[in-house]
Amino acid sequence: MSTMFPRLAALAATAMLLAGCQTAEEIRANDENRCVSYGFRPRTDAFAACLQRIDLDRRESLRQSSRDALFMPQPVIIVHERRH
Repeated sequence: MSTMFPRLAALAATAMLLAGCQTAEEIRANDENRCVSYGFRPRTDAFAACLQRIDLDRRESLRQSSRDALFMPQPVIIVHERRH
């Protein structure tokens, strides 16, 4: 149980960093602007596919970050004893 808290904390921190403190509307607007910059026209099937690919990529990044946070190696603690 004691090792679960640091892993969950790392997962939460990663999620916040990836979100970049943006609202859902800001994320959607950025995604739409990105697809437009690629040359896709709004309200077309290709534009929808572009948005879907961006969303799937974002979800895969979050899944990978979660796996990394949950299965990170335990820290090594070295204690030097002072002898007099």
